[in-house]
Amino acid sequence: MATIPAKTSSAGAVAVPAQGAQRPPAIARLNDFVVKFANVNGSGSASANSLFAKAVLRMGVPVAARNIFPSNIQGMPTWYEVRVCEQGWRGRRGGVDLAVPMNPETWNADVAEIEPGGYLFYDSTRPVTSAKLREDVNVLGMPLTAICAEMFTDMRQRQLFKNIMYVGALAALLDIEPEVIEALLASQYSGERKAPLLDANRNAFRRGYTFAKDELPAIGLRMQRRDNVGDRVFIDGNSAAALGAVYGGATVCAWYPITPSTSLAEAFQKWCRKFRTDADSGRNRYAIVQAEDELASIGMVVGAGWNGARAFTATSGPGISLMQEFIGLAYFAEIPAVLFDVQRGSPSTGMPTKTQQADILISAYASHGDTKHVLLFPEDPTECFSMGALAFDLADRLQTPVFVMLDLDIGMQDWLTAPFQWDDARAMDRGKVMTAAELEAGKDFGRYLDVDADGIPYRTLPGTHPRRGAYFTRGTSKDRYARYTEEGPAYVDNMQRLLRKFETAKDYVPGPVIGKSPHPTRAGVLWYGSTGAPMAEALAALGAHGIHLDTLRVRAFPFADAIPEWIAEHDHVFVVEQNRDAQLRALLINECGIDPQKLVSVLHYDGNPLTARFVEREIAEKAAALGLAFREPGTEVREQNVLRHP
Repeated sequence: MATIPAKTSSAGAVAVPAQGAQRPPAIARLNDFVVKFANVNGSGSASANSLFAKAVLRMGVPVAARNIFPSNIQGMPTWYEVRVCEQGWRGRRGGVDLAVPMNPETWNADVAEIEPGGYLFYDSTRPVTSAKLREDVNVLGMPLTAICAEMFTDMRQRQLFKNIMYVGALAALLDIEPEVIEALLASQYSGERKAPLLDANRNAFRRGYTFAKDELPAIGLRMQRRDNVGDRVFIDGNSAAALGAVYGGATVCAWYPITPSTSLAEAFQKWCRKFRTDADSGRNRYAIVQAEDELASIGMVVGAGWNGARAFTATSGPGISLMQEFIGLAYFAEIPAVLFDVQRGSPSTGMPTKTQQADILISAYASHGDTKHVLLFPEDPTECFSMGALAFDLADRLQTPVFVMLDLDIGMQDWLTAPFQWDDARAMDRGKVMTAAELEAGKDFGRYLDVDADGIPYRTLPGTHPRRGAYFTRGTSKDRYARYTEEGPAYVDNMQRLLRKFETAKDYVPGPVIGKSPHPTRAGVLWYGSTGAPMAEALAALGAHGIHLDTLRVRAFPFADAIPEWIAEHDHVFVVEQNRDAQLRALLINECGIDPQKLVSVLHYDGNPLTARFVEREIAEKAAALGLAFREPGTEVREQNVLRHP
């Protein structure tokens, strides 16, 4: 352990120095470090930790925040990681520069994460033996519990305000302007009724700030005001997707509670109260139904979609498993429906509060028999909003279920993200809906008749015409005019038309985002969804060591023709995804006929958000194992460098 000398001899301010080994230099960084809080779930720490992250943003410095929490209600470990990053990297880096361990049960693991030369800030009310510390870490102690016991008599208040107190201490140590945090507190506890809470929080913050200023020395991690946040917003993907659903014209939500998607339905209700309530009458122009189970919820969505409403459900992998029968009906009867799948650790109950990308295959081929479904892969809350709106246009245009594939890392975490583009003049694409005038004029209507050779038939909505345009909606085999039949040719004709429609979907779904390496290369890397958060940083680090890769981000299924064409231009393509079985790789092989040897999996599935260091290390090691070599302008061919990180 390396102990920073205290300015005074205040009891508990600094731990007892360890003997022996020479320590590395203390980390010194400006606006570029990772702080990780370790707490007990239910201790009230979430509000204080979020306050810290927001204060950094108010200083004009971007943050990437991750809340890592258990699936139980109270008593288990929880962590909150704040990456302060002036460069604007949005993913986790890996490693911790300043740890704030407030949970004795996770102390050893929390201390082990600290980078050599990093800092440990802890509650020194009770002594900690040198065996619990590290010689290469700088230790600062503050008797938080003892101070709170002096200031407050209520046990719950002592716990809650201890959290605010350590935020005050960190503000002093890191040079966060105290006025910024006090302004945030004033906003959070505004109004006469909350005045006592504001005073108590302000006093706790000031006590922590003053103690650290007076009793603790300066450290090498510092903040300085910048203007790098701009007009970006700090929001979670579930809230963004729910707002996108409102923007996309959704009026019906049927859902069953399941982590991590519950907050999406709750956010939809919040946005609807603002945007879907008639200003004159006060009547709601939306319907939200908490169904008795997942199967019932998707059944309601299908029924509403058949009737012409824009409807959706929000769920996760277990819910998708239970919805299979109605998803198949919507596919075969060709009824619009939108499903927001906020993916989590799986299979079975799995890890409900951990993130994965493990529902790709079950969603792409949901239900028994031959089915193929449209999938959208948002990268961040901004795309959760835009794709959330687009999904309803696609569902209507293609008359089919559309899945928006979030994951917990996007859905339940706050991201600093580009502002949403809202256009009041936006018109909904309802697709091919035959009107009463067209029916009255005698236009031929066959519910499954492909008149445009794109696989998409015309539909009618209930009540369009008193005598014409009616048809029987069925999950059984039918002919082009919706008449029941089990004749083989009619069945094959219908199934082939569904394939044509899926091919047509390529023209409507978002295409891939392709990037070209500044140096010639025959290797590339491909990913989708929240994996993009650490990719830019990992690619920059790889490039600095001579590993240059072309890039492609998949945004939708069916895959655009540009994707297999891009893969064909490369000898090796790394496919980075967050599941065990390389599901996107399998989907690419199955749908595009790609040589499996060309696609090299980089897999991460422990449930924690992906880090840039993991991606960097895995690609570098696999590149070396493959014997990849690259030629830079003016140089001879050379082997790739292999990077090593702890």
